[in-house]
Amino acid sequence: MKNVLISGAGIGGPALAYWLRHHGFSVTVVERARGLRPGGQAIDVRGPALEVVERMGLGERLRSLSTGMRGMNVVDADGNELFRSTTHTLSGGDLASADVELLRDDLAQMLFDAADGVEYLFDDTITSIDGTRVTFEKAAPRDFDVVVGADGLHSHVRKLVFGPESRFISHLGMNLAVFTAPNFLGLDHWQTFQQGGVVGGGIMSARLNAECRVYMGFHGEVSFDHRDVDAQRRLLAEKFDGAGWVWPTALKHMWEAPDFHFDSMSQIRMDSWSRGTVVLLGDAGYCGSPMSGQGTSMALVGAYVLAGELAKDPSAAFQRYEELLRPYVTANQDMALRNVETGGAPGDDFAEIVNSLSLPGY
Repeated sequence: MKNVLISGAGIGGPALAYWLRHHGFSVTVVERARGLRPGGQAIDVRGPALEVVERMGLGERLRSLSTGMRGMNVVDADGNELFRSTTHTLSGGDLASADVELLRDDLAQMLFDAADGVEYLFDDTITSIDGTRVTFEKAAPRDFDVVVGADGLHSHVRKLVFGPESRFISHLGMNLAVFTAPNFLGLDHWQTFQQGGVVGGGIMSARLNAECRVYMGFHGEVSFDHRDVDAQRRLLAEKFDGAGWVWPTALKHMWEAPDFHFDSMSQIRMDSWSRGTVVLLGDAGYCGSPMSGQGTSMALVGAYVLAGELAKDPSAAFQRYEELLRPYVTANQDMALRNVETGGAPGDDFAEIVNSLSLPGY
């Protein structure tokens, strides 16, 4: 069992590719996009995920990519400051902790660069999986010992093998858009959030203040096509019409943003993450939603454990992967649900949950 196909070149896919190559596997990654996807929110690497990155020899580079936030403030719809902190931020938590906050696309590029000998099939997708036989939209059919779905919340692999998304997804009542814009507020390693009412969000400086990432969210469950970006932009503009603060300016930049991303805040919960020769990784199998603050860490840890178990004993790998990871995943998903109820404030057990998994040695 040495030939593995991974669907998805986000975070979990390239991380898994690295560890599989480390253990001597042949690895192919197929990605629907034409290259690594740009943009995305600032993400956090915490607890055992930090140790995973250290074991990759990438700890120093990871820290060099930190957003370097100095603090945050919260304003009302008229821009009046309600709260200010130089010890915590809404996106990254405790600034004095060992956690590393960085941009999603910076982490994706770092992981992509780390693994040698990985075959990437960009601008392609899986169309069927029949035992070891995999067919693609463009590439010729091939055989793989293992197929890994690391293709996100709306996983195509999960749909092909496990059934419709509706069986596994749970909407948390919120929706979020993220995109890059010029640093039009002149923020200096700082983030400003506007909260209250049905809509809200924030703006944080990025890339040494050369630009910013804009977060715009609203409550309620809406129906939308997750591949129709223009319709998503129109929906956001409609929701933020008359919202006040700097949202009119943000919306102008939204129409020009090359990396606009919009989705519901949702979780994926499944009784099993594997079937036959197919296994799911990260958001595809156990999305915690941005409210957990742990999606990236779960994907990194999951990649390390899955690769290690495949190298240790392929016949028991999927079972052991799930046995080791599920308590950690469930605790983080449950924490996200509590965060929804408290408006995002982490509970006293946050650090305990983040560090609740001891990494095996492989």
